[in-house]
Amino acid sequence: MTVVLTETDETEVAATGGLWLTAAEAERATGWTLKPEGMCRGEVCVPLPAGMAKGGRIDLAAFWRHMGHPVVSDDAGETWVLGTGAATRSEMLAGLEAPDFTLPDLDGKPHRLSDLRGRKVFLTTWASW
Repeated sequence: MTVVLTETDETEVAATGGLWLTAAEAERATGWTLKPEGMCRGEVCVPLPAGMAKGGRIDLAAFWRHMGHPVVSDDAGETWVLGTGAATRSEMLAGLEAPDFTLPDLDGKPHRLSDLRGRKVFLTTWASW
């Protein structure tokens, strides 16, 4: 099995030849649905360049990069991270509302920031760079 990490979730999928996934697994991992007009999420559809979808499977890494987002994987291709592009992050930071995310507590129980809406929350971050 292959693990796909996004900003909001961790999903195990059966990938082949990199990050080629069935349409159902791609949707489960990202929320994007394969339709005749391309990959769609809500009202937004992104046409797929030739060769990005074959036989009901999607090259999810290529699609993610096509949208301008970073993609990284370990050498074995067992773990993939689908990041958020700089333009999208910049748009989210322009508002006063923090983007939603999920982090585990010390016991491993996941907590979403959106679960705390309406309550005072103190967020602090740190990075080694």
